[in-house]
Amino acid sequence: MNECYYDKRMDFFYNRSNTDTADEWTGTKLVIVLCVGTFFCLFIFFSNSLVIAAVIKNRKFHFPFYYLLANLAAADFFAGIAYVFLMFNTGPVSKTLTVNRWFLRQGLLDTSLTASLTNLLVIAVERHMSIMRMRIHSNLTKKRVTLLILFIWAIAIFMGAVPTLGWNCLCDISACSSLAPIYSRSYLIFWTVSNLVAFFIMVVVYLRIYVYVKRKTNVLSPHTSGSISRRRTPMKLMKTVMTVLGAFVVCWTPGLVVLLLDGLNCTRCGVQHVKRWFLLLALLNSVMNPIIYSYKDEDMYSTMKKMICCFSQEKNPDRRPSRIPSTILSRSDPGSQYKEDSASQGTVCNQNSS
Repeated sequence: MNECYYDKRMDFFYNRSNTDTADEWTGTKLVIVLCVGTFFCLFIFFSNSLVIAAVIKNRKFHFPFYYLLANLAAADFFAGIAYVFLMFNTGPVSKTLTVNRWFLRQGLLDTSLTASLTNLLVIAVERHMSIMRMRIHSNLTKKRVTLLILFIWAIAIFMGAVPTLGWNCLCDISACSSLAPIYSRSYLIFWTVSNLVAFFIMVVVYLRIYVYVKRKTNVLSPHTSGSISRRRTPMKLMKTVMTVLGAFVVCWTPGLVVLLLDGLNCTRCGVQHVKRWFLLLALLNSVMNPIIYSYKDEDMYSTMKKMICCFSQEKNPDRRPSRIPSTILSRSDPGSQYKEDSASQGTVCNQNSS
């Protein structure tokens, strides 16, 4: 019967895996990684909170697609929490951790990835339901969307807890990986391959939906009543989601490939030298998503901009513009008529977005 090592600290497992954490996380490199990571995390917390608040505030976003988009922002916010916890429990500190604390550190990262991945899969289903009926939004009720969101987080938490529940190498020390010293190599292979396969399936599905939407839009546009912007909205939403998916795949695939190589016990692949930078690349994904939302969606951009302006005015009440509409002389009117400038920022901040 194999001996189990539940009572050992992580230095025991790191020494067996020949992982020199102290030398890699000291000096200038450590300062750079911590500074960049801190800046990214602060931006993640602020920007993704802004996205969630925008969806709540603006009634134009009270549809299944935007609720799921807000949940994706919540997953990115959770990723920020996971990275903050990692920064305080990495480097030389890693060897002082207990087994349970190390499981918690890695479980938070795994949960954040699974939440984002599952959320993108659910968005693909929602977009498919909408596109097949040539509607902008699906007819999912709020109750069903809420259940889907709960399902997403249940799956994410379960996948993050799988190693803790028993799929580890604490009782089979020879099966331990190098990058994750108490993760079984078989689990790393399963986890990385399943995620990479999910990436491939999502890319294929989204490309098919995108081609279908583009073809249908081109065919129906000359025969469809309504504004041009309304007819182009399904395509705009698809472009937004596909940009998010592309960024997700680009940022996460290198790290997953490195973990797969480690799971396959590739001793000549130099996985230890690139793990830190690929982790920062994965963190960058949570930074990019809010930028993509605001860049690709004009309504999202304008809502977020108004919220930032209103917040700054609350902080600086002395600089708040007058609420009394100003009268501005229109130079283009020869009759010297006046028109009111009713777009006073103070008034806008007191109005709910329609």
